[in-house]
Order: sequence, then C-alpha cells, then structure tokens
Amino acid sequence: MDIARSSIARLRRAVQDREWSIERIADSFLKRIDRYDGILRCYLTVDADEVREEARRQDQAIRQGGPIRPLAGIPIAVKDNILTKGLRTTCGSRMLADFVPPYDAAVVERLRQAGAIVLGKTNCDEFSMGSSGENSAFFATRNPWVLDRTPGGSSSGSAAATASFLAAAALGSDTGGSIRQPAAFCGVVGLKPTYGRVSRFGLTAFASSLDQIGPLARSVRDLSILLHAVAGRDERDATSSLRPPDDFEGRLEGHVQGMRIGVLEDCDKPTLNREVRSAIDRARSALEDLGCLLEPAQLPNSRYAMAIYQIVAAAEASSNLARFDGVRYGFRVPGEHPLSEMYALSRSLGLGAEVKRRIMLGTFALSAESAEAYYLRASRARRLVLEDYLKAFERFDALLGPVTPTPPFMLGEKTHRPLSMYLSDVYTVTANLAGVPALSLPVEFNRDSLPLAVQLQTPHFQESDLLRLAYSLERRLDLEPPRPAFESMDATPQSPE
Repeated sequence: MDIARSSIARLRRAVQDREWSIERIADSFLKRIDRYDGILRCYLTVDADEVREEARRQDQAIRQGGPIRPLAGIPIAVKDNILTKGLRTTCGSRMLADFVPPYDAAVVERLRQAGAIVLGKTNCDEFSMGSSGENSAFFATRNPWVLDRTPGGSSSGSAAATASFLAAAALGSDTGGSIRQPAAFCGVVGLKPTYGRVSRFGLTAFASSLDQIGPLARSVRDLSILLHAVAGRDERDATSSLRPPDDFEGRLEGHVQGMRIGVLEDCDKPTLNREVRSAIDRARSALEDLGCLLEPAQLPNSRYAMAIYQIVAAAEASSNLARFDGVRYGFRVPGEHPLSEMYALSRSLGLGAEVKRRIMLGTFALSAESAEAYYLRASRARRLVLEDYLKAFERFDALLGPVTPTPPFMLGEKTHRPLSMYLSDVYTVTANLAGVPALSLPVEFNRDSLPLAVQLQTPHFQESDLLRLAYSLERRLDLEPPRPAFESMDATPQSPE
C-alpha cells in the first residue's frame, strides 16, 4: 500500500494500532517529495534530516510506553508565510530569502504539540499577494492535474502538495481567497475559518483585518481533524476568539435534512463559466437529494466587494510591509548608502513588482489627501457587506456559490493583466470582508481533468455546521479523481533548497 496516499484518519489509526512506524510514514512522504517535487515545485524548503530525526524520536517515545498524541507522526506542509523555528521562512520573497525564525507560529506550536511533523515550507505568491503562485520570487508551482495550468494562489504549494500526496494535509492563509481558490483549482478541500477562530500569531501579516490561517486537506474529515488541532484562543493574538474549538470531527455525521441553503445569484449569471455553473448545478441537485431546502439568495453589496477589498488590503499591506526596510532583518542592498537611499534600494530590489504595486496603491489610499475618499470610505462600505451576510443568515443556515469564475487557467495567462488576475477572487473576498467561515469543496472534474468546486458559507463560528454540510455533500457526490498528470512522468530528483 502507498502510505502517502492515506488519509489523516487512516494514518492516525495505523500509528495507534502499531501497524506503521512513524519513521516509515515520514520516509514514504519524503521519497515521494524527492521523486515528484522537481516537477511540481510545491516546496521551498524541506529539512529531510530533521523530519526523519523527529520521526525516530516519536517512535522511540511510543516504544517506551509514552502516550500517542492526536496527530502523532502525521506529515503536514506549512505555507511559507507562517513562522517555523529553525526552518527558513521566506514568504516567497527575496526580501526574506535567508530568514530563519527564532520561534514557531501559534499554529505550528499546536501542530507539534499534537505530534504532527512539519515536512517543509510550501511555495506561495510573495507575501501572499497573488492568485496563481506566479508572484513567488523563486519559481511557479504547477497544477498536479494539468501541468501547464496554475494551482491557484497564494497558497499554491500547500494546495498542490496536498493534492499530489506530497503531504497528508497543509496549512495555508487566506486574505481574499488564498486558501479556497487554490483548493478549488487543485481539487482539495480548503477552509477559511471565522476571523479569530485560529491565532494569527506568527503569520507574516499582509492585511491584518482580513488574514486568517486555515487547513487544506483531501477530505472534509481530514480538514476537521486539522482544524481542531490549530483552533482556539491565543493570548498573543488580541483578535483570537475566546471560544474553544468545537468537536468538529465528532459532529460530521449529523443529518442536514431541512437545512436552509441560500443559492447566491452569482450561480446563475450568464457570465459565469458554463463548467463552473454545471458543478454548482450538480451540488444543488445533491443538496436537494439530502433534504436541504434551496432558495435564491442575494448579497446586494457584493458588487462593491472587490473595490473595497483592494483598497483595504492594499492600505493594510502598505502599513504592515513597512517593517521590511533593510535595517533589522531581511535583504539590505550591499555597499554604503545614505539612509533614505538604503531604504529605497533595499525595498526596490528586495520586493517584487506585485508587492510594490499594492504598497504604492495602499500608501496613496492612506495619504492625507486621499484617506477620506478611499480608505475611510471603503471601511464604511465594508460594513454594508457584513450587514448583507447578517441579513442573509436570518433566513439561511448556509450559502452556496462559486469559488472561482473559471476552471484553472494557464500559467502565464494573466501575469501581465493584474486586473484579470484580481478578478479570480471576485467570489471569495466577501467572506474575508465579513469574517465568516467559507469552504471550497471539489464537485467534479471536467473533460480536461481539471477540478471544479463550489463554495459553502455559514454564520460566524458555525464551522461545525459548515463541515457537516460539506461532509454530507462530499459523501453524496462520491467524487473519484482521475490519475494526476505528473505521475506518468519520470522526475529527476530535485531537493528543495
């Protein structure tokens, strides 16, 4: 049996039953990374020696009668904007190409405490600014199903590694769709939790009022297991909720009959790609078969959401990325320069074009002359998006809609068309503006073997309902993925840096 293809639930049971050693599990994933990552380019950093050493330590502790922790030996990939003590964290940027954090992010602490093993750090758009993975300063990740297509972004490596069995599951971050869009493009399940459900301590900030860490997995059950491990209050993050994690996995089996599902008007727009509409229709039919009550729903102010998002996100990015100035850490231009020149040269050379574009937009939106017309106005309009959700959830238990306007697009297709790239997130940014939980679930594969997905959303902190609905839909659809394109290729072993 190919251990690397096993679910988290199966791996957990195998460790508990002493069927497989943790070292054997780790070795299975490392061999697969060594064989295929040269094709897919999911990882920026893998410390194979430390992975094997940690696996041996855990095996020894179990042999000596120690307790078996909830995620003992489960190999997890972590997006490279989440800090990992002693393991390089670049944020996909030349600015941090050699940065090794002195501490773990809260989510990484919790993974390690639960026994999970961090396989490595996954590729991402620079500072999470992108929708295709192509803004990484190092290389572009490829879609495992069709190699000339994008895996989505910005959590491109996490989604592709999960889909291609180069990790049992992964963590990503989502500011405007950066978990859900790559999950949709790679045919895995991706969740943006409620804002505050998961600590942001140790997440490199892009837009602090929008950012949220969340899991990607190959099934809803695995997703619920990983969410439970990382969710919960953290005193180091003032925005983290006091609510303890629910028993997400234990509540999956409940019935969904009678749930009221609002079908967003986006689903029926003629401008929506016909294959995406077909996937939504399939999900609708399955939900009706499950006994759910489907009715049309509207979020009237969602038509302003992309404009609101771009202003708010850019403004917060301008503020947050001011710390990368060449003084305390990160890239500094060589040679001696006056202070202001050193700042300008270090940022010009250390940051990529898309990051600089957003910083300049945000700086303009925050300027004294423009703040009222742009940032403050966008902040007020953001409240209207939230009020739309609150009103919708008075009628509905959940909302159904698209994740992306199209199936995965070609690598290079939108790199010189920023506006077209931004519109890849047109259906996902609203959940970030309102802070509600949202999940991407694969529904079918098209004739080109590309995955198609739908988005489900529920009220704040109702992840248990969201996961239960997604789990019921997943079982009803019983999706059987095709063989990934890369597995028919012979890869030259290429270890990440």
